Amino acid sequence: MFLNEIFLVNFRNYSKLKLNFNKNINIFIGNNAQGKTNILESIYFLSITKSHRTNKDMFLIKNGEIFSKVTGKVNDDIKLSKKYEIIINKLGKKVSINDSVVKKISNYLSNINVVMFCPDDLDIIKGPPSNRRVFLNVEIGQLDNKYIKHLNNYNKLLKTRNEYLKNEKDNFDELYFDILTEKLILENVEIIKYRNNYISNLNNYISKIYKDLTGKENIYLKYDTFIDIDKDEKMIKSMKELYNKNYNNELFQGVTLQGTHRDDFSIYIDDIKINNYGSQGQHRIAILCIRLSEVEILKKEKKRNPILLLDDIFSELDEEKKNNIINYIDNDLQVFITSTDIENINKKLLENSDIFYVENGQVVRKEDVYGRK
Repeated sequence: MFLNEIFLVNFRNYSKLKLNFNKNINIFIGNNAQGKTNILESIYFLSITKSHRTNKDMFLIKNGEIFSKVTGKVNDDIKLSKKYEIIINKLGKKVSINDSVVKKISNYLSNINVVMFCPDDLDIIKGPPSNRRVFLNVEIGQLDNKYIKHLNNYNKLLKTRNEYLKNEKDNFDELYFDILTEKLILENVEIIKYRNNYISNLNNYISKIYKDLTGKENIYLKYDTFIDIDKDEKMIKSMKELYNKNYNNELFQGVTLQGTHRDDFSIYIDDIKINNYGSQGQHRIAILCIRLSEVEILKKEKKRNPILLLDDIFSELDEEKKNNIINYIDNDLQVFITSTDIENINKKLLENSDIFYVENGQVVRKEDVYGRK
């Protein structure tokens, strides 16, 4: 899979920008706040339908404009190309594939697979559990849009159940409440299975990648949920018992106290949980190993290579780690890299790349670096 072309209208600091890309490596060079990351953000947005930097789509619209549009042509292989488009305005968001509107976002997701590493990823490790849940939701959703449907169902049920707990204490219908709880339990089970499987898949790759990058191998992730993971029937039974046990407390507090909306996962290096106690260097290399593990999962599960987005990845790494990362960038993987300084990037990588210079929202391709035609 590779992105052939992207066309931006009123996206961030770009009024109009149309770029064609190398199917291997594309590098954007420029000072901070010039628009490099905005290009990677637009690619991520085209895939995920959300920004990795803000929860508010309206922030993506260029100042003074009323809409924004991102259009991309993506090849699944050499011959097959599809046009993807997202338009946002104050009324909402519209997505389309080959000019046909897709009514449900969940049906659009998982078509374009991207893996992004950016400086803010450190918050996945050291931030609150909600950050890690968002990470799981985005990455599992890329693999299977059925997960997004389960998640949407769960969130609707959770909202309804919480509102009922809070507002209907004087006119409480236990039968109706039990039905809500039973439906919530079934969605809990599905979400737990997806998340547990994804964490297991990450663990299948992360140790080897960590060893390749650092020479060490004792790293793993642990999924933390509110129930012991077992066969469906046993989980359903345990959840029913737990919700029954919490019934009075939930009624008193007016909120659902247990569920996958409070899930988390932990990262361990040398059997020490590093979420809150690890160094900046440990956090950075751990999240990079997680991202590279995602690439391997997508290759295996989707039978195609994802697009890799690396935002300012090389500035804080030593030469050894830079070279080790380059080894993971094979010829079949399309990669987008940003950097403030071309000297930060390995010369071997530059020789096989298309290079774009970015300044104040202007993008200029430099194709003849190192004498290439």
